[in-house]
Amino acid sequence: RNLPWWLAGTSMVATSFAADTPLVVTGWVRQFGVSYNWIWWSFAIGGMFSVFLLARLWRRAEVVTDVELTELRYGGRPAAVLRAFRGAYMAIPINCITLAWVIVAMIKLMRVLLGVDPIVSVAVCLVLTLAYAVLSGFWGVVVTDLVQFVLAMLGSITLCVLTVVKLGGLAAMRAQAQTASSLGRGLTHFFPRPPEGAEPLSAAFWSGPLFAFAVFLFVQWWANKNADGGGVVVQR
Repeated sequence: RNLPWWLAGTSMVATSFAADTPLVVTGWVRQFGVSYNWIWWSFAIGGMFSVFLLARLWRRAEVVTDVELTELRYGGRPAAVLRAFRGAYMAIPINCITLAWVIVAMIKLMRVLLGVDPIVSVAVCLVLTLAYAVLSGFWGVVVTDLVQFVLAMLGSITLCVLTVVKLGGLAAMRAQAQTASSLGRGLTHFFPRPPEGAEPLSAAFWSGPLFAFAVFLFVQWWANKNADGGGVVVQR
Protein backbone atom coordinates (compact mmCIF):
# COMPACT_ATOMS: atom_id res chain seq x y z
CA ARG A 1 0.00 0.00 0.00
CA ASN A 2 3.02 2.26 0.33
CA LEU A 3 4.19 1.81 -3.25
CA PRO A 4 4.44 5.06 -5.27
CA TRP A 5 1.96 5.11 -8.15
CA TRP A 6 4.70 5.31 -10.79
CA LEU A 7 6.55 2.31 -9.35
CA ALA A 8 3.40 0.20 -9.13
CA GLY A 9 2.39 1.22 -12.65
CA THR A 10 5.78 0.40 -14.13
CA SER A 11 5.69 -2.98 -12.42
CA MET A 12 2.29 -3.68 -14.00
CA VAL A 13 3.66 -2.97 -17.47
CA ALA A 14 6.92 -4.83 -16.86
CA THR A 15 5.02 -7.94 -15.78
CA SER A 16 3.59 -8.28 -19.29
CA PHE A 17 6.92 -7.44 -20.98
CA ALA A 18 8.68 -10.76 -20.52
CA ALA A 19 11.12 -12.55 -22.81
CA ASP A 20 8.25 -14.08 -24.78
CA THR A 21 6.64 -10.74 -25.65
CA PRO A 22 8.98 -9.61 -28.47
CA LEU A 23 8.98 -13.10 -29.97
CA VAL A 24 5.23 -13.57 -30.08
CA VAL A 25 4.51 -10.01 -31.29
CA THR A 26 7.12 -10.37 -34.03
CA GLY A 27 5.50 -13.64 -35.08
CA TRP A 28 2.05 -12.05 -35.21
CA VAL A 29 3.27 -9.12 -37.31
CA ARG A 30 5.14 -11.41 -39.68
CA GLN A 31 2.17 -13.73 -40.19
CA PHE A 32 -0.86 -11.44 -39.89
CA GLY A 33 0.44 -7.88 -40.20
CA VAL A 34 0.72 -4.91 -37.87
CA SER A 35 -3.06 -4.63 -37.45
CA TYR A 36 -3.15 -7.97 -35.61
CA ASN A 37 -1.59 -6.21 -32.63
CA TRP A 38 -5.11 -5.04 -31.76
CA ILE A 39 -5.45 -8.45 -30.12
CA TRP A 40 -3.49 -6.96 -27.20
CA TRP A 41 -3.74 -3.22 -27.82
CA SER A 42 -7.45 -3.57 -27.02
CA PHE A 43 -6.57 -4.47 -23.42
CA ALA A 44 -5.62 -0.82 -22.88
CA ILE A 45 -9.35 -0.11 -22.58
CA GLY A 46 -9.73 -2.62 -19.77
CA GLY A 47 -6.56 -1.30 -18.17
CA MET A 48 -7.97 2.21 -17.98
CA PHE A 49 -11.24 0.80 -16.67
CA SER A 50 -9.35 -0.99 -13.89
CA VAL A 51 -7.22 2.02 -12.95
CA PHE A 52 -9.89 4.70 -12.84
CA LEU A 53 -12.91 2.71 -11.66
CA LEU A 54 -12.03 -0.66 -10.15
CA ALA A 55 -8.79 0.21 -8.32
CA ARG A 56 -10.55 2.15 -5.55
CA LEU A 57 -13.05 -0.71 -5.11
CA TRP A 58 -10.26 -3.27 -4.80
CA ARG A 59 -8.53 -1.08 -2.24
CA ARG A 60 -11.74 -0.62 -0.27
CA ALA A 61 -12.19 -4.40 -0.13
CA GLU A 62 -8.81 -4.62 1.68
CA VAL A 63 -7.83 -7.91 0.04
CA VAL A 64 -4.28 -8.93 -0.79
CA THR A 65 -5.11 -11.38 -3.59
CA ASP A 66 -8.02 -11.62 -5.99
CA VAL A 67 -9.11 -15.04 -4.69
CA GLU A 68 -9.80 -13.46 -1.29
CA LEU A 69 -12.60 -11.49 -2.89
CA THR A 70 -14.40 -14.73 -3.75
CA GLU A 71 -14.87 -15.66 -0.10
CA LEU A 72 -15.63 -12.06 0.86
CA ARG A 73 -18.25 -11.73 -1.84
CA TYR A 74 -20.14 -15.00 -1.35
CA GLY A 75 -19.37 -16.22 2.20
CA GLY A 76 -19.87 -19.60 3.81
CA ARG A 77 -18.27 -22.98 3.16
CA PRO A 78 -19.09 -23.07 -0.59
CA ALA A 79 -17.22 -19.77 -1.03
CA ALA A 80 -14.20 -21.16 0.84
CA VAL A 81 -14.19 -24.22 -1.41
CA LEU A 82 -14.46 -22.03 -4.51
CA ARG A 83 -11.61 -19.85 -3.26
CA ALA A 84 -9.40 -22.89 -2.64
CA PHE A 85 -10.20 -24.38 -6.05
CA ARG A 86 -9.57 -21.12 -7.90
CA GLY A 87 -6.33 -20.55 -6.02
CA ALA A 88 -5.07 -24.05 -6.86
CA TYR A 89 -6.25 -23.82 -10.47
CA MET A 90 -4.54 -20.48 -11.10
CA ALA A 91 -1.39 -21.40 -9.16
CA ILE A 92 -0.69 -24.82 -10.69
CA PRO A 93 -1.94 -25.40 -14.26
CA ILE A 94 -2.30 -21.76 -15.36
CA ASN A 95 0.95 -20.50 -13.82
CA CYS A 96 2.84 -23.55 -15.04
CA ILE A 97 1.70 -22.89 -18.61
CA THR A 98 2.57 -19.20 -18.33
CA LEU A 99 6.02 -19.93 -16.86
CA ALA A 100 6.65 -22.55 -19.54
CA TRP A 101 6.24 -20.19 -22.49
CA VAL A 102 8.33 -17.49 -20.79
CA ILE A 103 11.11 -19.98 -19.99
CA VAL A 104 11.04 -21.40 -23.53
CA ALA A 105 11.40 -17.86 -24.90
CA MET A 106 14.40 -17.24 -22.63
CA ILE A 107 15.97 -20.54 -23.75
CA LYS A 108 15.64 -19.49 -27.40
CA LEU A 109 17.14 -16.04 -26.75
CA MET A 110 20.06 -17.40 -24.71
CA ARG A 111 20.80 -20.10 -27.27
CA VAL A 112 20.70 -17.79 -30.30
CA LEU A 113 22.44 -14.75 -28.77
CA LEU A 114 24.93 -16.38 -26.40
CA GLY A 115 25.03 -20.03 -27.40
CA VAL A 116 24.13 -21.14 -23.86
CA ASP A 117 22.90 -24.69 -23.28
CA PRO A 118 19.11 -24.82 -22.53
CA ILE A 119 19.59 -26.67 -19.23
CA VAL A 120 22.13 -24.09 -18.05
CA SER A 121 19.81 -21.24 -19.11
CA VAL A 122 16.88 -22.63 -17.17
CA ALA A 123 18.95 -23.37 -14.06
CA VAL A 124 20.62 -19.95 -13.89
CA CYS A 125 17.46 -17.94 -14.61
CA LEU A 126 15.28 -19.87 -12.16
CA VAL A 127 17.83 -19.76 -9.34
CA LEU A 128 18.41 -16.01 -9.72
CA THR A 129 14.70 -15.21 -9.97
CA LEU A 130 13.76 -17.40 -7.01
CA ALA A 131 16.59 -15.95 -4.92
CA TYR A 132 15.67 -12.26 -5.28
CA ALA A 133 11.93 -12.98 -5.06
CA VAL A 134 12.28 -14.89 -1.78
CA LEU A 135 14.97 -12.73 -0.17
CA SER A 136 13.56 -9.31 -1.01
CA GLY A 137 9.81 -9.93 -0.97
CA PHE A 138 7.24 -7.96 -2.97
CA TRP A 139 9.19 -4.70 -2.79
CA GLY A 140 12.21 -6.42 -4.31
CA VAL A 141 10.11 -7.88 -7.12
CA VAL A 142 8.63 -4.46 -7.95
CA VAL A 143 12.01 -2.69 -7.90
CA THR A 144 13.51 -5.44 -10.04
CA ASP A 145 10.60 -5.00 -12.46
CA LEU A 146 11.52 -1.31 -12.74
CA VAL A 147 15.20 -2.00 -13.46
CA GLN A 148 14.47 -4.76 -15.96
CA PHE A 149 11.80 -2.68 -17.70
CA VAL A 150 14.19 0.24 -18.17
CA LEU A 151 16.85 -2.09 -19.58
CA ALA A 152 14.32 -3.81 -21.86
CA MET A 153 13.00 -0.51 -23.19
CA LEU A 154 16.49 0.88 -23.80
CA GLY A 155 17.42 -2.33 -25.59
CA SER A 156 14.25 -2.26 -27.70
CA ILE A 157 14.72 1.38 -28.71
CA THR A 158 18.40 0.80 -29.52
CA LEU A 159 17.57 -2.26 -31.63
CA CYS A 160 14.83 -0.32 -33.43
CA VAL A 161 17.14 2.59 -34.29
CA LEU A 162 19.97 0.32 -35.45
CA THR A 163 17.59 -1.73 -37.60
CA VAL A 164 16.08 1.32 -39.29
CA VAL A 165 19.54 2.77 -39.99
CA LYS A 166 20.80 -0.58 -41.31
CA LEU A 167 17.90 -0.89 -43.75
CA GLY A 168 18.21 2.67 -45.04
CA GLY A 169 15.40 4.48 -43.24
CA LEU A 170 11.75 3.93 -42.41
CA ALA A 171 10.52 4.10 -46.01
CA ALA A 172 13.09 1.58 -47.20
CA MET A 173 12.37 -0.73 -44.27
CA ARG A 174 8.64 -0.63 -44.94
CA ALA A 175 9.13 -1.33 -48.63
CA GLN A 176 11.45 -4.28 -47.97
CA ALA A 177 9.08 -5.76 -45.39
CA GLN A 178 6.11 -5.47 -47.73
CA THR A 179 8.06 -7.05 -50.57
CA ALA A 180 9.18 -9.99 -48.43
CA SER A 181 5.70 -10.65 -47.01
CA SER A 182 2.85 -12.52 -48.68
CA LEU A 183 0.55 -9.80 -47.27
CA GLY A 184 2.17 -7.12 -49.42
CA ARG A 185 1.12 -3.61 -48.45
CA GLY A 186 -1.37 -5.10 -45.99
CA LEU A 187 1.54 -6.01 -43.74
CA THR A 188 1.88 -2.45 -42.43
CA HIS A 189 -1.78 -1.41 -42.24
CA PHE A 190 -2.55 -0.02 -38.79
CA PHE A 191 -6.21 -1.06 -39.04
CA PRO A 192 -7.41 -4.26 -40.77
CA ARG A 193 -9.18 -3.74 -44.06
CA PRO A 194 -11.98 -5.68 -45.78
CA PRO A 195 -11.36 -7.55 -49.04
CA GLU A 196 -11.18 -5.31 -52.08
CA GLY A 197 -14.52 -4.89 -53.83
CA ALA A 198 -16.58 -6.29 -50.93
CA GLU A 199 -19.89 -4.51 -50.30
CA PRO A 200 -20.32 -3.01 -46.79
CA LEU A 201 -23.40 -5.17 -46.09
CA SER A 202 -21.95 -8.40 -47.44
CA ALA A 203 -20.63 -11.27 -45.33
CA ALA A 204 -17.24 -11.01 -47.03
CA PHE A 205 -16.86 -7.41 -45.83
CA TRP A 206 -17.24 -8.30 -42.13
CA SER A 207 -15.56 -11.68 -42.12
CA GLY A 208 -11.90 -12.29 -41.42
CA PRO A 209 -9.65 -9.51 -40.07
CA LEU A 210 -12.36 -6.86 -39.80
CA PHE A 211 -14.60 -9.11 -37.71
CA ALA A 212 -11.66 -10.07 -35.50
CA PHE A 213 -10.86 -6.38 -35.01
CA ALA A 214 -14.44 -5.70 -33.90
CA VAL A 215 -14.24 -8.57 -31.39
CA PHE A 216 -10.89 -7.32 -30.05
CA LEU A 217 -12.11 -3.75 -29.64
CA PHE A 218 -15.65 -4.28 -28.36
CA VAL A 219 -15.68 -7.69 -26.65
CA GLN A 220 -12.30 -9.08 -25.70
CA TRP A 221 -11.18 -6.38 -23.24
CA TRP A 222 -14.14 -7.05 -20.93
CA ALA A 223 -14.89 -10.73 -21.67
CA ASN A 224 -11.73 -12.25 -20.21
CA LYS A 225 -10.48 -13.47 -16.84
CA ASN A 226 -8.56 -10.25 -16.15
CA ALA A 227 -11.42 -7.88 -16.90
CA ASP A 228 -11.54 -6.93 -13.22
CA GLY A 229 -7.83 -6.11 -13.20
CA GLY A 230 -6.56 -9.61 -12.46
CA GLY A 231 -4.42 -10.78 -9.58
CA VAL A 232 -1.12 -9.34 -10.84
CA VAL A 233 -2.52 -5.84 -11.32
CA VAL A 234 -4.68 -5.93 -8.19
CA GLN A 235 -1.69 -6.65 -5.95
CA ARG A 236 0.03 -3.58 -7.29
